[in-house]
Amino acid sequence: MRVELKNIGKKYEGRDQFTIRNIDLTIESQDFCVILGPSGCGKSTLLRMIAGLNSITEGELLFNGKLMNKVEPKDRDIAMVFQSYALYPHMTVYDNMAFSLKMKKEAKNVIHERVLEAADTLQITEYLYNKPSDISGGQRQRVALGRAMVRKPAVFLMDEPLSNLDAKLRAPMRVELVRLHQKLGTTSIYVTHDQTEAMTMATMIVLMNDGKIQQVGKPEEFYNTPANLFVAGFIGSPTMNLISGTMKNGVFVTDSGDIQIHPEAEDAKKLAEYEGKQVIVGIRSERFIAGESDKNQFKAKIDVVEMLGKEKLLYTAMDDGTQFTISQPGHFEYAPGEIHTFHFDTEALHYFDAETTMRIA
Repeated sequence: MRVELKNIGKKYEGRDQFTIRNIDLTIESQDFCVILGPSGCGKSTLLRMIAGLNSITEGELLFNGKLMNKVEPKDRDIAMVFQSYALYPHMTVYDNMAFSLKMKKEAKNVIHERVLEAADTLQITEYLYNKPSDISGGQRQRVALGRAMVRKPAVFLMDEPLSNLDAKLRAPMRVELVRLHQKLGTTSIYVTHDQTEAMTMATMIVLMNDGKIQQVGKPEEFYNTPANLFVAGFIGSPTMNLISGTMKNGVFVTDSGDIQIHPEAEDAKKLAEYEGKQVIVGIRSERFIAGESDKNQFKAKIDVVEMLGKEKLLYTAMDDGTQFTISQPGHFEYAPGEIHTFHFDTEALHYFDAETTMRIA
């Protein structure tokens, strides 16, 4: 199912401002689209509009070219999985999964076949005659997915389905969801505030903030070519290091002058029109190089060393107050209080317009 949103907007009654507005988005058939963003950015509102649970104030919602604005949720050929699982506590797992099909008056043999098929796919066959209270959170999440699966919808909608699981369960459940999507080949739209879920699961990410789309693309595009400062700061753990300065004679210089960066030739061409203007440079923690260089180097004092196994995160500070988070291999020796020299991998720098916050490209 191809899902299109054309100039979609939502304004709640009694409010002066639109919660979301000017949303233009196309989700292709069989995509696993993750709508990502901080709390209150409008992502769940957008999902509920696609589901038909929230009305659309302006714009058009199309499923395979068919206008869906006024179509009832039950007639949209969708299935939704909620954060809270929303299982009936007095029913068995089997009855929870079969409930929607019984309401549609499907034949008993069809219901039984679909429930068993979904249970086998989700590996919950042995729990079919348990009550939800007798199984774990991860198993309850599988039941909620199974209840959606048996309907064989054209679109799966998922609203933060893993947020109630503990950290150890989330990683394997992410893998399970990706495998399930690949097996079913259904269009999936998944809402989360967790960038790890988005980066590991999505074929397409939609990052929102303040009711607007900030960037749409593949996970690697968000990490390697963030569209603006918000995207740069939101994606990545630890977040991208950002430095403010001015272009002087083709060189990026901070106000203190302690950091000077000579851009690569291709970047220099783009930055030529920013001579004398404020620019912000971004660099990922893993793109610092330890040791001296003939240019683009700096000295920093290590405040904190965070050991993460395969890597160490160094939280450093310079005399002018500039702070960097630098990733180094876990077997390298560093200690708080030491002063080390690093230099920038200039092929991995990101440049942003300080006024517009947009990427310079």
